[in-house]
Amino acid sequence: MLRIAVPNKGSLSEPASAMLHEAGYRQRKDRRELVLVDSDNDVEFFFLRPRDIAVYVGSGRLDIGITGRDLLLDSGSQAEEILQLGFAGSTFRYATRPGTATDVSEFGGMTVATSFSGLVTKHLADHGVDAAVVHLDGAVETAIQLGVAEIIADVVETGTTLRNAGLDIIGEPILESEAVVIRRTGAPSDDPKVRQFLRRMQGVLVARRYVMMDYDIRVDQVERAVALTPGLESPTVSPLHHEGWVAVRSMVPAKDAQRIMDELYELGARAILTTGIHACRL
Repeated sequence: MLRIAVPNKGSLSEPASAMLHEAGYRQRKDRRELVLVDSDNDVEFFFLRPRDIAVYVGSGRLDIGITGRDLLLDSGSQAEEILQLGFAGSTFRYATRPGTATDVSEFGGMTVATSFSGLVTKHLADHGVDAAVVHLDGAVETAIQLGVAEIIADVVETGTTLRNAGLDIIGEPILESEAVVIRRTGAPSDDPKVRQFLRRMQGVLVARRYVMMDYDIRVDQVERAVALTPGLESPTVSPLHHEGWVAVRSMVPAKDAQRIMDELYELGARAILTTGIHACRL
């Protein structure tokens, strides 16, 4: 039975559960439930704190897990990323009061406050900077005001919270993070249960990004039309009862669907339809 760690709370929890549900797996109905056995799919889910997941997976206690790239790297665990999941995106940045520093190279002798001390310590070492790191749980914006540190390192979305605290974002991003699937470093890559899980999750990612488009077009415009809708491999083209016309079916990126429909209509295509894709295997 495949043992999978799933975030039990926070910004990773609901999107991860929704994705697993779309992939055909059972999910818990009671948030207090810590373990769920999905016998139909030969999977056992363990609902854990997102920050602990990399530790359990890295130790080999669990086979794979869903967590954030930032949490994985901060943990220092013997685990590695094997699939990006496309949600819970964030940027990890340094911030300080105006005039304190403009780049990480100027942090020498200063103190950096963060909830991701492992990640920050490694980043500073990689840049040859001798700075102290103070670990704080929760919001770190007030660390500078209270004199705990001169610099903070934190997740940044819009930057509004930092600006309201009188801080400027400085330097290049420490890390671009998102939700990822992880496994123990060095674990066999040919495990059929893991491969099946990854195929299902990849199928959800594709189904979310694409729609199926159907349209009718005159034969003399087919080449121009399929250039707009090449599909993942090749579109399906079928003759219609009305001579000189064909029906075309192809997967197209959902974000481009309306533009493609407009361009197909200008080519003379009619009966242009798009339908959602609920699941797929490529």
